[in-house]
Amino acid sequence: MKKRNIIILILVVLLVVALIVGACFVYKNVLENQQEYEIAKIEQYNYFCLKQNDLYGVMDKKGNTIISPEYEEIKIPNPEKGIFICYKAEQPQALNEKGEQILTGYNKVEPIRLKNISSDLMYEKSVLKYEKDGKYGLVDFEGKQITKPDYDEIETLPYKEGELLVKQNDKYGVINIKGKSLIDIQYDQISVDEYYTEENDYQYAGYIVSITTDEGYRYGYLDYKGNKILDTQYNEMERITQLQDDNNKYLICAKNGQYGVAKNENLIIENEYQSIQYDSTNQVFILEKSKQYGVANLEGKLIIPLQYSQIDITGIYLYAKNEQGVTVYDKNGTQASIDSNISILKTENEKYQIEINNQDGTKYGVINQDGKTLIEQKYNYIEYLYDNYFIISNENGKLGVVDEKDNEKIEAIYDSMQKIQDTDLIQTTLSEAKTTQIYSKNMQKICEMQDATIEKLNNNIKIYNENEIKYFDLEGKELSNTQVYANNKLFVKKEGDKYGFVDKSGNVVVDYKYDKAYEFNIYGFAAVQKDGKWGAIDEQGQEVVGPIYEIQEQEEPFFIGKYYQVVYGFGEIYYTDANL
Repeated sequence: MKKRNIIILILVVLLVVALIVGACFVYKNVLENQQEYEIAKIEQYNYFCLKQNDLYGVMDKKGNTIISPEYEEIKIPNPEKGIFICYKAEQPQALNEKGEQILTGYNKVEPIRLKNISSDLMYEKSVLKYEKDGKYGLVDFEGKQITKPDYDEIETLPYKEGELLVKQNDKYGVINIKGKSLIDIQYDQISVDEYYTEENDYQYAGYIVSITTDEGYRYGYLDYKGNKILDTQYNEMERITQLQDDNNKYLICAKNGQYGVAKNENLIIENEYQSIQYDSTNQVFILEKSKQYGVANLEGKLIIPLQYSQIDITGIYLYAKNEQGVTVYDKNGTQASIDSNISILKTENEKYQIEINNQDGTKYGVINQDGKTLIEQKYNYIEYLYDNYFIISNENGKLGVVDEKDNEKIEAIYDSMQKIQDTDLIQTTLSEAKTTQIYSKNMQKICEMQDATIEKLNNNIKIYNENEIKYFDLEGKELSNTQVYANNKLFVKKEGDKYGFVDKSGNVVVDYKYDKAYEFNIYGFAAVQKDGKWGAIDEQGQEVVGPIYEIQEQEEPFFIGKYYQVVYGFGEIYYTDANL
């Protein structure tokens, strides 16, 4: 019997332990699920603000009126969803696409404006804030309460979509759009450190937080998960955002006017310097103490002693000056056997480096990774382009292109020259002639146009002026408008000095009667001009609205139905049928 009781006791203990472990696991999962959230993605715009007679309404993507223009202001937090915040006498009410009032269980429901987010949308796309007794909470678009009205203020956190700065009793914290607390409400200021990578955007950016003391603000640091890295004891703090390392945070921080550097929780350079500057090319710190300069590496080790009156960094070498002259060091602190008048710049291609001679007027050349001269130091400027090509500037300040053997590929006659972003095409201009040229990757001129504008489409380039439009793919192959706008039913065609529209087979659907015409937009409308006035046609070639609008401010009006787009303050837009 005694043995049996012991077995039962053991089983009970094991059961209790299992329940505790299970509860902890469930709690952990709940917390993780709360912490994780998804930023709503907009696949298509279904709704737009409509303005008539200085009042606002809503229309759909076909130009149909959904909400009559009778409001002083309308905000559309998510243009994919039928929920609109409409204001009369500064009082907001939420309406759906049928014009019915919704979210009636909440007072003063409003969208939350984004800050410093690279988006053409202005508001958080899945949550709204509401007010009760002077306090604010969060609610989703279906009316589900996310947080109680516990906060004095709710606003978006700059750079961090999906995270919200909340205020209670004059202190700040951070929650996410699911209501999960990321940073406790205990700070006087919270800012994002602005760490950014192309792959992850601002996801791994941390937070600089501060409290107020009798001696002023004191700053600390939290990582992107809200974990404390540095206590609030510093009077200045800055993250070195040029160091692309998601796992390690390098922070220049000052205490009592003395600067140091922290790597995560550890000070790798003590707070004993009057200034510290970071050089991203060589990944070193320039230190100053009592007007003497030295250099430390990323481990905080002093690699150039503090015995110089000045240290300059140009390219891959460090130039340390004192009464004895200039000593040249490499990034490891080793003295370099190079003339102090020579500077070496890295390029995107490790095979090439730009060599600059500053002795008798600044002259540029190119060397390889072994230091062998490829292009003599004879140009006023050299910039690496791609492959084995370089943009050069001659003694007249004109720009051209040479290869690694200094063979001329594009004659140096141009006033400006640049690579078109995300392509291997080169754009040049001749200012006096007011012409723009495009060169292909193999340095062949593929287009020249006067008074031209270049526009990057999704996977194509558009170059145009008052009289013509040309299209090219990203490799420089010329395309027809039927190839670029392959999903359209009709296409612009010019005959003489008039424009009309043809189908894919080239059959004329709209006669050549317009002075200007543009291709159909994604909503199926094309802007046309006649006698200086604008109108729009639909995909059947019928005039939705005849050319009646005098739109002076826009090169290419954008229509939905009979309404055209107006862009006003802070990038916001509305559509109208008014003659402005």
